[in-house]
Amino acid sequence: MYDTSEADAQAFANGRRWLLFIHQLPPKPDYLRVKTRRRLRRLGAVAVKQTVYALPSTSEGLEDLQWLRREIEGEGGSAVIVEAQFVEGISDEELDAMLNAERGRPAGNDPAHAAIDRVGPGSRWVTREGIHVDRIASAWLIRRFIDPQARFKFVPPRGYRPKPGELRFDMFEAEYTHVGHDCTFQTLLHRFGLRDRALRAIGEVVHDIDCKDDRFDRPETAGIASLIRGIVQAHADDSTRLERGGSALDDLYESFRKQRT
Repeated sequence: MYDTSEADAQAFANGRRWLLFIHQLPPKPDYLRVKTRRRLRRLGAVAVKQTVYALPSTSEGLEDLQWLRREIEGEGGSAVIVEAQFVEGISDEELDAMLNAERGRPAGNDPAHAAIDRVGPGSRWVTREGIHVDRIASAWLIRRFIDPQARFKFVPPRGYRPKPGELRFDMFEAEYTHVGHDCTFQTLLHRFGLRDRALRAIGEVVHDIDCKDDRFDRPETAGIASLIRGIVQAHADDSTRLERGGSALDDLYESFRKQRT
Protein backbone atom coordinates (compact mmCIF):
# COMPACT_ATOMS: atom_id res chain seq x y z
CA MET A 1 0.00 0.00 0.00
CA TYR A 2 1.42 3.37 -1.01
CA ASP A 3 1.59 5.64 2.05
CA THR A 4 1.41 9.38 1.44
CA SER A 5 2.81 11.73 4.02
CA GLU A 6 0.60 14.40 5.54
CA ALA A 7 2.55 17.08 3.60
CA ASP A 8 2.09 15.21 0.33
CA ALA A 9 -1.62 14.78 0.99
CA GLN A 10 -1.99 18.49 1.76
CA ALA A 11 -0.08 19.44 -1.43
CA PHE A 12 -2.38 17.18 -3.43
CA ALA A 13 -5.46 18.68 -1.82
CA ASN A 14 -4.29 22.22 -2.59
CA GLY A 15 -3.22 21.55 -6.19
CA ARG A 16 -4.94 22.77 -9.34
CA ARG A 17 -7.47 20.38 -10.78
CA TRP A 18 -8.12 19.91 -14.48
CA LEU A 19 -10.71 18.21 -16.64
CA LEU A 20 -9.17 15.91 -19.24
CA PHE A 21 -11.23 14.94 -22.27
CA ILE A 22 -9.82 11.74 -23.78
CA HIS A 23 -11.54 10.64 -26.95
CA GLN A 24 -11.33 8.26 -29.89
CA LEU A 25 -13.17 8.95 -33.14
CA PRO A 26 -14.25 6.48 -35.83
CA PRO A 27 -12.62 6.77 -39.30
CA LYS A 28 -15.92 7.97 -40.78
CA PRO A 29 -17.56 10.42 -41.14
CA ASP A 30 -14.58 12.62 -42.09
CA TYR A 31 -16.21 15.80 -40.80
CA LEU A 32 -16.40 14.49 -37.23
CA ARG A 33 -12.68 15.03 -36.56
CA VAL A 34 -12.81 18.64 -37.71
CA LYS A 35 -16.10 19.26 -35.91
CA THR A 36 -14.74 17.85 -32.63
CA ARG A 37 -11.52 19.85 -32.83
CA ARG A 38 -13.42 23.07 -33.50
CA ARG A 39 -15.88 22.36 -30.69
CA LEU A 40 -13.08 21.76 -28.18
CA ARG A 41 -11.42 24.94 -29.29
CA ARG A 42 -14.62 26.94 -28.81
CA LEU A 43 -14.84 25.51 -25.29
CA GLY A 44 -11.33 26.86 -24.65
CA ALA A 45 -9.71 23.44 -24.25
CA VAL A 46 -6.06 22.89 -25.21
CA ALA A 47 -4.42 19.74 -26.52
CA VAL A 48 -2.09 18.03 -24.07
CA LYS A 49 -1.69 15.04 -26.38
CA GLN A 50 -3.21 14.29 -29.76
CA THR A 51 -6.57 13.14 -28.38
CA VAL A 52 -6.28 14.49 -24.83
CA TYR A 53 -7.62 17.99 -24.14
CA ALA A 54 -7.50 19.93 -20.87
CA LEU A 55 -9.77 22.52 -19.26
CA PRO A 56 -9.76 24.01 -15.76
CA SER A 57 -12.12 21.96 -13.60
CA THR A 58 -15.42 23.85 -13.34
CA SER A 59 -19.02 22.71 -13.30
CA GLU A 60 -19.68 24.61 -16.54
CA GLY A 61 -16.68 23.03 -18.25
CA LEU A 62 -17.78 19.58 -17.10
CA GLU A 63 -21.27 20.08 -18.49
CA ASP A 64 -19.89 21.25 -21.85
CA LEU A 65 -17.63 18.19 -22.09
CA GLN A 66 -20.48 15.86 -21.12
CA TRP A 67 -22.56 17.17 -24.02
CA LEU A 68 -19.63 16.72 -26.40
CA ARG A 69 -19.03 13.19 -25.11
CA ARG A 70 -22.67 12.33 -25.85
CA GLU A 71 -22.36 13.68 -29.41
CA ILE A 72 -19.18 11.69 -30.09
CA GLU A 73 -20.71 8.49 -28.77
CA GLY A 74 -23.75 9.12 -30.97
CA GLU A 75 -21.41 9.07 -34.00
CA GLY A 76 -19.82 5.77 -32.96
CA GLY A 77 -16.82 7.18 -31.10
CA SER A 78 -15.88 7.03 -27.45
CA ALA A 79 -14.78 9.55 -24.83
CA VAL A 80 -13.99 9.70 -21.13
CA ILE A 81 -13.78 12.72 -18.85
CA VAL A 82 -11.21 12.69 -16.05
CA GLU A 83 -10.58 15.13 -13.22
CA ALA A 84 -6.86 15.16 -12.50
CA GLN A 85 -3.80 16.98 -11.25
CA PHE A 86 -0.57 17.16 -13.22
CA VAL A 87 2.52 15.88 -11.43
CA GLU A 88 5.26 15.79 -14.09
CA GLY A 89 5.71 16.55 -17.79
CA ILE A 90 3.69 19.77 -17.81
CA SER A 91 3.05 22.38 -15.13
CA ASP A 92 -0.10 24.28 -14.22
CA GLU A 93 1.67 27.47 -15.33
CA GLU A 94 2.45 26.01 -18.75
CA LEU A 95 -1.16 24.93 -19.17
CA ASP A 96 -2.32 28.42 -18.21
CA ALA A 97 0.00 29.88 -20.86
CA MET A 98 -1.40 27.49 -23.47
CA LEU A 99 -4.96 28.43 -22.52
CA ASN A 100 -4.17 32.14 -22.74
CA ALA A 101 -2.49 31.69 -26.13
CA GLU A 102 -5.42 29.70 -27.49
CA ARG A 103 -7.94 32.29 -26.27
CA GLY A 104 -5.96 34.98 -28.05
CA ARG A 105 -5.94 33.10 -31.35
CA PRO A 106 -8.93 33.95 -33.58
CA ALA A 107 -11.27 31.08 -34.45
CA GLY A 108 -10.67 29.71 -37.90
CA ASN A 109 -7.23 31.33 -37.96
CA ASP A 110 -5.50 30.75 -41.30
CA PRO A 111 -1.72 31.21 -41.00
CA ALA A 112 -1.49 32.08 -44.68
CA HIS A 113 -3.64 35.19 -44.12
CA ALA A 114 -2.55 36.13 -40.60
CA ALA A 115 -0.52 39.24 -39.86
CA ILE A 116 3.19 38.45 -39.99
CA ASP A 117 5.29 39.30 -36.92
CA ARG A 118 8.40 41.44 -37.21
CA VAL A 119 11.23 41.87 -34.69
CA GLY A 120 14.16 44.24 -34.51
CA PRO A 121 17.58 42.78 -35.35
CA GLY A 122 19.62 41.63 -32.39
CA SER A 123 16.64 41.12 -30.08
CA ARG A 124 17.14 39.33 -26.78
CA TRP A 125 15.36 35.95 -26.92
CA VAL A 126 14.72 34.20 -23.61
CA THR A 127 13.86 30.57 -22.94
CA ARG A 128 14.08 27.97 -20.19
CA GLU A 129 17.50 26.58 -19.38
CA GLY A 130 18.22 22.90 -20.05
CA ILE A 131 17.14 23.23 -23.67
CA HIS A 132 15.87 20.18 -25.53
CA VAL A 133 14.42 19.54 -28.97
CA ASP A 134 11.79 22.29 -29.33
CA ARG A 135 13.93 25.00 -27.75
CA ILE A 136 17.04 23.94 -29.69
CA ALA A 137 15.13 23.89 -32.98
CA SER A 138 13.27 27.13 -32.23
CA ALA A 139 16.50 28.96 -31.39
CA TRP A 140 18.06 27.64 -34.62
CA LEU A 141 15.01 28.83 -36.58
CA ILE A 142 15.16 32.26 -34.97
CA ARG A 143 18.85 32.79 -35.71
CA ARG A 144 18.74 31.27 -39.19
CA PHE A 145 15.49 32.74 -40.57
CA ILE A 146 13.99 35.35 -38.23
CA ASP A 147 16.72 37.33 -36.44
CA PRO A 148 20.28 36.47 -37.58
CA GLN A 149 21.71 38.72 -34.86
CA ALA A 150 19.57 37.16 -32.13
CA ARG A 151 21.00 36.99 -28.61
CA PHE A 152 19.86 34.11 -26.42
CA LYS A 153 19.38 33.98 -22.67
CA PHE A 154 18.63 30.81 -20.70
CA VAL A 155 16.74 31.25 -17.42
CA PRO A 156 15.13 29.10 -14.70
CA PRO A 157 11.67 27.77 -15.68
CA ARG A 158 9.92 29.45 -12.74
CA GLY A 159 10.07 32.88 -11.22
CA TYR A 160 11.83 34.76 -14.02
CA ARG A 161 10.56 38.28 -14.71
CA PRO A 162 11.29 39.40 -18.27
CA LYS A 163 13.05 42.69 -18.86
CA PRO A 164 11.61 45.26 -21.30
CA GLY A 165 12.13 44.27 -24.91
CA GLU A 166 12.87 40.60 -24.24
CA LEU A 167 11.06 37.98 -26.33
CA ARG A 168 10.32 34.67 -24.60
CA PHE A 169 9.80 31.36 -26.35
CA ASP A 170 8.72 27.91 -25.14
CA MET A 171 8.17 29.00 -21.53
CA PHE A 172 5.44 30.29 -19.20
CA GLU A 173 3.54 33.29 -20.63
CA ALA A 174 5.96 33.40 -23.56
CA GLU A 175 5.30 35.52 -26.61
CA TYR A 176 5.96 32.37 -28.66
CA THR A 177 4.98 28.97 -27.30
CA HIS A 178 2.71 25.97 -27.97
CA VAL A 179 -0.64 26.91 -29.52
CA GLY A 180 -3.29 24.25 -30.00
CA HIS A 181 -1.58 21.24 -31.61
CA ASP A 182 1.48 23.26 -32.63
CA CYS A 183 4.82 23.07 -30.86
CA THR A 184 6.80 26.31 -30.44
CA PHE A 185 8.77 25.75 -33.65
CA GLN A 186 5.52 25.48 -35.62
CA THR A 187 4.08 28.56 -33.87
CA LEU A 188 7.14 30.55 -34.98
CA LEU A 189 6.67 29.35 -38.56
CA HIS A 190 3.07 30.59 -38.56
CA ARG A 191 3.68 33.86 -36.75
CA PHE A 192 6.58 34.87 -39.00
CA GLY A 193 4.99 33.66 -42.24
CA LEU A 194 7.69 31.07 -43.00
CA ARG A 195 6.17 28.72 -45.59
CA ASP A 196 9.34 26.91 -46.65
CA ARG A 197 8.49 23.22 -47.29
CA ALA A 198 11.75 22.08 -45.67
CA LEU A 199 11.05 24.10 -42.52
CA ARG A 200 7.55 22.66 -42.35
CA ALA A 201 9.04 19.15 -42.50
CA ILE A 202 11.45 19.97 -39.67
CA GLY A 203 8.51 21.32 -37.69
CA GLU A 204 6.71 18.01 -38.10
CA VAL A 205 9.77 16.11 -36.82
CA VAL A 206 10.16 18.48 -33.86
CA HIS A 207 6.44 18.25 -33.08
CA ASP A 208 6.43 14.46 -32.88
CA ILE A 209 9.56 14.34 -30.70
CA ASP A 210 8.43 17.11 -28.38
CA CYS A 211 4.72 16.24 -28.14
CA LYS A 212 5.25 12.47 -28.32
CA ASP A 213 2.07 11.91 -30.28
CA ASP A 214 3.32 10.55 -33.67
CA ARG A 215 0.95 12.92 -35.44
CA PHE A 216 3.10 13.26 -38.57
CA ASP A 217 5.02 9.96 -38.30
CA ARG A 218 7.92 11.02 -40.54
CA PRO A 219 10.61 8.34 -41.11
CA GLU A 220 13.38 10.74 -39.99
CA THR A 221 11.91 11.35 -36.55
CA ALA A 222 13.42 8.44 -34.62
CA GLY A 223 16.94 9.19 -35.85
CA ILE A 224 16.70 12.91 -35.09
CA ALA A 225 15.30 12.10 -31.63
CA SER A 226 18.33 9.89 -30.91
CA LEU A 227 20.71 12.59 -32.17
CA ILE A 228 19.16 15.32 -30.02
CA ARG A 229 19.12 13.00 -27.02
CA GLY A 230 22.83 12.35 -27.53
CA ILE A 231 23.59 16.08 -27.70
CA VAL A 232 21.64 16.72 -24.50
CA GLN A 233 23.32 13.86 -22.65
CA ALA A 234 26.82 14.85 -23.79
CA HIS A 235 26.58 18.60 -23.13
CA ALA A 236 25.16 20.33 -20.05
CA ASP A 237 25.85 23.84 -21.38
CA ASP A 238 22.91 25.31 -23.29
CA SER A 239 25.05 27.35 -25.69
CA THR A 240 26.92 24.18 -26.65
CA ARG A 241 23.66 22.29 -27.13
CA LEU A 242 22.45 25.09 -29.37
CA GLU A 243 25.65 25.08 -31.42
CA ARG A 244 25.70 21.29 -31.87
CA GLY A 245 21.97 21.03 -32.50
CA GLY A 246 22.12 23.95 -34.93
CA SER A 247 24.75 22.21 -37.05
CA ALA A 248 22.60 19.07 -37.23
CA LEU A 249 19.55 21.13 -38.19
CA ASP A 250 21.51 22.93 -40.92
CA ASP A 251 22.20 19.56 -42.53
CA LEU A 252 18.65 18.31 -42.00
CA TYR A 253 17.31 21.46 -43.63
CA GLU A 254 19.50 20.94 -46.71
CA SER A 255 18.33 17.32 -46.93
CA PHE A 256 14.65 18.31 -46.83
CA ARG A 257 15.22 21.25 -49.16
CA LYS A 258 16.60 18.98 -51.89
CA GLN A 259 13.83 16.39 -51.59
CA ARG A 260 11.10 16.65 -54.21
CA THR A 261 8.35 15.69 -51.77
